Amino acid sequence: MERTPAARAFDLRVIKYLQFDGTYFKHENCLMVLMDTATSKVIAHKYQQRENYESAHQIFKEMHDGNLNPEAITIDGNTSVIRALKVVWPDIIIQRCIAHILRQGLSWLRRYPKIQVSKDLRRILLTITEVKDRERRDIFINDFEEWEEQYGQSVKALPSSHKVYGDLQRTRSLLLHALPNMFHYLDNTCIAATTNKLEGYFSRLKEIYRKHRGLSKQHRKNYFAWYINFKNGN
Repeated sequence: MERTPAARAFDLRVIKYLQFDGTYFKHENCLMVLMDTATSKVIAHKYQQRENYESAHQIFKEMHDGNLNPEAITIDGNTSVIRALKVVWPDIIIQRCIAHILRQGLSWLRRYPKIQVSKDLRRILLTITEVKDRERRDIFINDFEEWEEQYGQSVKALPSSHKVYGDLQRTRSLLLHALPNMFHYLDNTCIAATTNKLEGYFSRLKEIYRKHRGLSKQHRKNYFAWYINFKNGN
């Protein structure tokens, strides 16, 4: 596996809806993937040390220079990736992956929170998956705004050094920052609400990769390139 496959040619001008995410392999290096939502084809990828502003910006800039001008992209909440997107495509619609928001919020609030403020926020968080139309969106927003009005300032004033309180503050902050970009998919059905398609892609890749775990970093990089090339050809 000394060489990489020839790059596939895509007509980037017709691609308008994207998903982007990165996955780590034993916390060592990160495979970042840019997928065309409509076709599930991976149009760009990089195997780097970490998912940060520089590596994300490099991918987006290369695609921009190749005439990719997307309308929307679905991502998790990585702020470095968001900064890179806004630099390369200032007008792009950024859809926050609601599955990421749900999982992260629930992990911070815990399965069985003991204090009422956390119980109430967890109940609201669990309704995210029910938001299939504007009516349910408005109910979700109204419920969270009522929670914020009742608890917001007191939660903000809690000692962040306390594990439970700190995680509650993080969940509140997560929702406050994500809310403006949580429901674009209701206005345009071409926008993916989640990056689940990409996560499924990563899951299948890792399952196969486990049989080749002894590869060196360079051979690993080439292996991923060949895998992506093969899957794009299917």
